[in-house]
Amino acid sequence: MQHQRMALATLLLFVSSACTNDASTATQAHPGDHDIGVVSAKSDGEDHNRKIAIRDACDPSDPTWAPTGGCLQKRGDVTNAEFAAYLRSPLTIPANGALIGHPAWRMEPAYASFESGKSLRIENTGGRAHTFTEVRVFGGGRVPPLNIGLAPAPECATAVNVPPGGSAEIPQLSDGIHNFECCIHPWMRASVRVTSGRGAT
Repeated sequence: MQHQRMALATLLLFVSSACTNDASTATQAHPGDHDIGVVSAKSDGEDHNRKIAIRDACDPSDPTWAPTGGCLQKRGDVTNAEFAAYLRSPLTIPANGALIGHPAWRMEPAYASFESGKSLRIENTGGRAHTFTEVRVFGGGRVPPLNIGLAPAPECATAVNVPPGGSAEIPQLSDGIHNFECCIHPWMRASVRVTSGRGAT
C-alpha cells in the first residue's frame, strides 16, 4: 500500500511539471493552422455548433491537486486518487495496457459541424489547465504517465495551455474534418467538420 502511494505521488509530481510550466495562451501546433489566443470577452448569440467546452470535475477541496496547479473548479467532486484510478482498466489487453481516462475530463460536444467562414470558440470551464490542439492523428500528449499505450502526437510538443476560465477563438478552419485533443489529458478529444454551403448540423 505504501508503495502504491509513493508511485501515485511520483506520478502527480511529474504531471505537475507538465501542467504548470506553460504560458497562459492557447495555440494550435498543427502545420498551416491558425494560431488562437486566449480571450475573455464572450459574444452574445453564439451558435452552439461552433462552441466547444473543455470540461473537468476536479474536487477543489482535495489538497492533493495542489502540487500540479490546484483545482479552480467551484463544484467539482473528483479527487486526485479517483482521477488516477480511472487512467487504466484491467479489462484492456494486455491488462492495464491502454489509456482510459476519467470521463469527467472531456470536450463537449465531442463532434460538431458548421459551414466554412465561421469561427470556432472554445472555453475551459474546468478547474485544471488543458490544451485544445489540432492534430493530424489522435495520439498521446506531453505527459508520459498519462499516455498509457499511446505515442505522443507530434503537434503536442508545442501545445500551450488554456487556463481554467480561459477561452479562445479560431477565426476560420478549412473545409474538412479537424481533430483536436488535450495534450495533457489525451483522451479528451473533439472532431469538427467544416463544410461549404448547407449540410452542417
